[in-house]
Amino acid sequence: MQSDQNFLMVLRFLGTNFHGWQIQKNAISVQEAFQDALFQVTKSVIDIKGCSRTDSGVHANSYCVSARISIEINEKNLALAINKFLPNDIRVMKCIKVNNDFHARYSCIAKEYVYLIYHDYVLDPFLHGRCLHFWYPLDIKLINELASTFVGTHDFSAFCTEDMREKKNMKRNVHHFVVQEKNKLVEFKIKADGFLYNMVRILIGTLLEANYRKMTKDDLMKILLSKDRKHAGPTVPPCGLYLNKVFYEEFVL
Repeated sequence: MQSDQNFLMVLRFLGTNFHGWQIQKNAISVQEAFQDALFQVTKSVIDIKGCSRTDSGVHANSYCVSARISIEINEKNLALAINKFLPNDIRVMKCIKVNNDFHARYSCIAKEYVYLIYHDYVLDPFLHGRCLHFWYPLDIKLINELASTFVGTHDFSAFCTEDMREKKNMKRNVHHFVVQEKNKLVEFKIKADGFLYNMVRILIGTLLEANYRKMTKDDLMKILLSKDRKHAGPTVPPCGLYLNKVFYEEFVL
């Protein structure tokens, strides 16, 4: 009898047509589409582990899934077989055999998100739904300086959307937070050991507001220390957000 093999699969997807990763009662999700495709290959219902929740409309350059599979198949053929049954906006880019105790979520030590803004009066139509269209002046040097306020370990309660989940530890360690502009695209890149609900989108919205109001690092630190969502800026739309990299002890994906 074929013993289970634990596989790590790296997905890349456009989130425009999906209501996030997690299965929903009345809406299609990335997880549902992936599980349906995996069932077509294995002919069994397999418990899959996703590395993170992603919100409706959020994209992924690298999204990691682990699953124990009992069929005789190698990594390359497993990826090709699943892709055959996936919609065109989701693809398995890589498949790796991992240790039996590997878990896509709990083995993760850090994640990196990217948020894209198209900075021009007219939006490139090929980027529709894949970035935030923003035509107001941006002081990239100022925004970079302000973004550094959030590097380090802080309580990010002020930058989290409240929901029905139980209140928990709101501290996160941000490793880096940098902003750069090239060919009209402004890229916000943030890496941390974890993220709160809507944390990245609220941080970006706050930085855009701070840019407009010419705020200082002291102003942002006051918002951070307040631990009060009402003092932070707006939540920017999900269309510009990408899960960019997932970090594990053994490798980066």
